[in-house]
Amino acid sequence: MAMPRFHTVAAFVVLAVSAAWVLTGEFSSIGSAAPDEADQAPKTEQATTEEPQKILRTVAVIEPPFIQHNRIIRVSGVTAPDKRTTLATRSAGILGELKVEKGDQVQTGDVVLVLDGAEKQSMVETAEALLVQRRKEAENVERLAKTGIVPTTQIDTARSALASARSQLEAAQADIDRLTVVAPFSGTIDQVMVEEGSWLPSGEPAAVLLQLDPVVALGEVSEREISHVTVGREADVRLISGEIVSGRVRHVSLEATPGTRTFPIEVAITNPDNKVPAGMTAEIMIKAEAVMAVKLPRSVVTLDSAGNLGLRILNADNTVGFVPIDLIDDSPEGLVLSGVPLDAKIIVAGQDLVSEGETVNAVPANADLVAGASAESLEPLR
Repeated sequence: MAMPRFHTVAAFVVLAVSAAWVLTGEFSSIGSAAPDEADQAPKTEQATTEEPQKILRTVAVIEPPFIQHNRIIRVSGVTAPDKRTTLATRSAGILGELKVEKGDQVQTGDVVLVLDGAEKQSMVETAEALLVQRRKEAENVERLAKTGIVPTTQIDTARSALASARSQLEAAQADIDRLTVVAPFSGTIDQVMVEEGSWLPSGEPAAVLLQLDPVVALGEVSEREISHVTVGREADVRLISGEIVSGRVRHVSLEATPGTRTFPIEVAITNPDNKVPAGMTAEIMIKAEAVMAVKLPRSVVTLDSAGNLGLRILNADNTVGFVPIDLIDDSPEGLVLSGVPLDAKIIVAGQDLVSEGETVNAVPANADLVAGASAESLEPLR
C-alpha cells in the first residue's frame, strides 16, 4: 500500500487543530483575551477627565538699570556765517585802489577800496574856502551892527550865507566819503568781484565779507519738540566730516514756518580759526532736560496690535504686558528710552513671538543684554 504524501498529512493536522480552537468558544478577541468591563471602566473615565497640557513659550527678561539722561532733540541743519554782507560802491567812478584780496582778515572800519575822485576833492577845497569867507563876512557884519554902521537885519543875511557855505562843505565831504568802501564788521573777505582800473557804477557789488566766529548752525524743530528747546541749551553739531563741535542755542523763533509747521533755531559755535566753513550739512543734537531712562538694544522695541511703539514686559502673574515708550536718544550702544516703569521686567528675547495677556515661561536673560548688547545677540529662545 502506498504511503500518504506529506502535504496531505499536514492538511489534516491543521484541520484538526482549527476545529478544536473553534469548539472552545473563546474567539471574541484576537491576539489576547478581552479585559473585564470592571477594569475597563475606570481607565475610560480617567482618559476623558485628563486634558492635554498647554506648552508655554519661553522668553528672556531683564531688569535694566535706570540712568539720568538728557533728552536729545535731533535736527537736520546747515552751517552759516554769523554775519554776511556784500560790500558795494556808494558812488560811480574808476576803481583807483583795491586794498584787499580773497581770504584777507579785516577789522571794523578798515578800507576795502577807494574810487578816483580828484574833481570831488577840488569841490571840498572850494567849499572850505567859501566857508572861511562867509565866516569872516558874518563876523564883520556883527561888529558893524554893534556900532550902528549897518542895520541889524544884515546879521541874519550873513548868518544864512555862512550856514549855506557850511552845508556845501558837508555835502562835498560826503561825496568824498562815498568814494571809500570800509568794512562794517570784522571778518574775512570771501569774494572779490572787481579789478583796479575798472569803471564801477554806484551800487556795484565789490566784495563779500563773512564773519565766521561764531559760526551758526541753522535748523528747524518740529512743533512737538519745540517745548524742549530753549535759548541757552547746550547742543552738539555733527558735521558731514564726522567731526562734532559744541555750541549753545542762541535763538528760537516764536513763529513757525507756514509750510512745514517747524520753528527755526540757531546754535552758535565758537570758531576762532575759521575751521568750520559756512554752508556745510550738519546734524544738530540739542540737549534738553534730563529724564529717567533705560538703554536697550534696538531689537527689543516692538509694536502692539494698534501699531504703537513700545516694549513688552512681564507682569507679576507671568503674563505679557505692553508699555509705550518715548525715544529720547539713539546712541551707537542702543536706544535710550523713557516711559518705562521703574520695576518693569522687560522681555528682550522672544518678544515678537508672544502677545499681550499670554502666559509665558520667563527666564533671566544673559548679562550682556543688560549692558546693551547688539541686536544680533538677542536670539529668540525656543
